[in-house]
Amino acid sequence: MNRSLFLAVAIVLSTIFLHGKAQAQAPTPVYPTAIFAFSERGADVEGLGALVADLVFANLVVDPNMYLVDREDMKKILQEQELTVSGLVNPAQAVQVGQLTGARLLITGSVIQAGDKIILVAKVIGTETSRVSGASIKGSVDQDIDEIVERLSVEIIATINKNSKILVPKPASRKKSIASLKKKLKGTKLPVIQVSIKEQHVGRGTIDPAAETEFIFYLRGLGFEVIDSTVSSGKKADINIIGEGFSEFTARVGALAPVKARLEVKAIDVKTGRIIAIDRQTSVAVDLNELIAGKTALQNAAAKVAQRMIPQLVQPKKP
Repeated sequence: MNRSLFLAVAIVLSTIFLHGKAQAQAPTPVYPTAIFAFSERGADVEGLGALVADLVFANLVVDPNMYLVDREDMKKILQEQELTVSGLVNPAQAVQVGQLTGARLLITGSVIQAGDKIILVAKVIGTETSRVSGASIKGSVDQDIDEIVERLSVEIIATINKNSKILVPKPASRKKSIASLKKKLKGTKLPVIQVSIKEQHVGRGTIDPAAETEFIFYLRGLGFEVIDSTVSSGKKADINIIGEGFSEFTARVGALAPVKARLEVKAIDVKTGRIIAIDRQTSVAVDLNELIAGKTALQNAAAKVAQRMIPQLVQPKKP
């Protein structure tokens, strides 16, 4: 084999190897998912709604590509907000639950008695799109419910894998998000802003605050003048944006490290002390590295809060 042919073959083999290695290392998308009690329809299925949800959770939690929101943690959050979510979830509830828990998918449904048959109907709802996909399984009244739920769980996973691109939106780039906000802010007066958002990763020290940096990135991209809170410039801000965020490792999913972050932010009018806007967001990010996942989760939470809050900070220009 001559030298040129040898080099050509070596390059081709190296390319195939590296491409295959990259594909092997590319993680399967993991979508944070919350499971709620199923509604009940029929005298012989009374009390089965909560049991079905528990069994679905038990079946899905062992899947390495599923990340389930802790049910006790979720229950506490929803009780604090006086929210009750069962088999009937409307789009507004789905969005709010996603905002509070970080879930991007909700699973709920119905247990239906039809004669001597039991029908389990599952709904998979995207919290950001309000799109719904479904799965259903039939069984008999005298059949063990765990056998029916096991088959339903397989269908739920298949439904998520098949319809994830419809249920979960493709993340919008910062450029597109800022361009969309600019249209909303057209013709408004932009106040001078100061941002101070503290953050921590539970159990570890943090550097370079991701949430504060992301918020400032959006403000500057939209043309706001932003004052550095750590430097005394003599110039006063019209609005102070203050907040606190934390991220916390949950439980490893295979080789991946899911981290949940919670961010709370409020905007205060400096002259009057009036709270102009207040918002919060829970976000979950998955990465091989725990700290990177934490930063990503806080960054994502800050981006969502910024997109909702910034339009509330401006006033129309006087004619």
